[in-house]
Amino acid sequence: MRRVLIISYYWPPTGGSGVQRWVKFAKYLPSLGWQPVVYTPSNPEQLAVDESLLAEIPAEVEVLKQPIREPYAIYHKLMGRGASKGAGVNPINSQKKSWKQKLMLWVRSNFFVPDPRAGWVRPSVKFLSAYLQEHPVDVIVTTGPPQSVHLIGRGLKRALGVPWVADFRDPWTRMFFFENLPLLPWVRRRHFKLEKSVLDEASAVISVTPRVQTDFASMTSTPVHLITNGYDESDFAAELPPRTDGKFRVVHTGLFASDGNPLELWNALAGLCSESADFASRLEIRLAGKVDPEIVEAITEAGLGAQLKLLGYLPHPESVAELRQADIILLPLRHSPEYSKVYPGKIFECMAAGPAVLGIGPTDSAAAELLSSTGTGLMFDWNADPSAFIRDAAALPSAAGREARLSTPKNCSFSGAPEDVPQGDPSTGIARPLRRPRTAAASDYSRRFLTEKLAELLAKISN
Repeated sequence: MRRVLIISYYWPPTGGSGVQRWVKFAKYLPSLGWQPVVYTPSNPEQLAVDESLLAEIPAEVEVLKQPIREPYAIYHKLMGRGASKGAGVNPINSQKKSWKQKLMLWVRSNFFVPDPRAGWVRPSVKFLSAYLQEHPVDVIVTTGPPQSVHLIGRGLKRALGVPWVADFRDPWTRMFFFENLPLLPWVRRRHFKLEKSVLDEASAVISVTPRVQTDFASMTSTPVHLITNGYDESDFAAELPPRTDGKFRVVHTGLFASDGNPLELWNALAGLCSESADFASRLEIRLAGKVDPEIVEAITEAGLGAQLKLLGYLPHPESVAELRQADIILLPLRHSPEYSKVYPGKIFECMAAGPAVLGIGPTDSAAAELLSSTGTGLMFDWNADPSAFIRDAAALPSAAGREARLSTPKNCSFSGAPEDVPQGDPSTGIARPLRRPRTAAASDYSRRFLTEKLAELLAKISN
């Protein structure tokens, strides 16, 4: 069996779908002739750890751990955990910040290049160089962010000449928050230089979306391959008990950042509650995972505090169950032009869960195209009113609802016939949206299929 060294900051993984990427690859690679060896910090700074995912990892997977020194302990001591607004989920956004937040962001941006995990690079190259002399591998894979992980792969290739694949779960200098970093000019140039060296020196580069693949391909002659994130079919195999609560569930799982706050959605839900006391009594807004306080404030200010259910962090199986038992799955994007190029990692599980996906964001984004091409949901612009979509899913018996079905919603990514808009089933005791059959294209995003593509690439690179 051939061996692949996977260098990842997140292991055990957080619940985020993008980070689960390599847990799922590790799960299926042994059946394809590859033994994964994972290198990771022994003491990482993580929002949450999902131990349930470790049960999926085969016994063949070897895990190497070394300590990492990070500045986040000092940051949390100065700022206080959970004390800052606009920085809970995504501290590098364009929203207003206190002077202390601005100072800490300036220090983080200019003293730690490319990111606060940069101090792990040199000791990791030293440790792994010695390890690989005694335990050789056929190929090395680095997965970022953090992008400093790629510098470890670069150092190992320079020292040992082992083939190296740089897997970018997110872009680097074209990431949506990069322009919000208060970088000194020479630090900005340093980022571009490091990014260019990684792209040029890697044996191959992997991107997770077509648009980012195009961006990277324009920056280097190194082959750039597309292997998206996806969903694991085994996560959706368990039988769930039928719902009998009579509620209409709008569900969001994962990180919910303040710079993706869907204000028009809250207004639309509030308007429907005012219109229908029955809908108000049935509505539940269920948020699982880390949620910025601005999201909670906006929901409360819209008069929906009684309908809000904060579930906190859930293990992955419970998070998937929430999606599967939703009536509408909420998928808000973030306010940034560059974010339109990427797929939110969780979009694939949202697509696989069954209920209609209500996206909020650019209607010309990569995510909008994916929802439309797979027939799994619609994308509404941030300023668009999604009331018609909600009426259809909830089967609200109103004249406005019936009229809404006669035309495609404005500022919406959907391009099919009006009758193809996901609609509720008024004949059921509990108003539930019809489960739309996935198109053939949706099966291309299963984790097993994607791992087969990865294994082919690894074989090609190692040969």
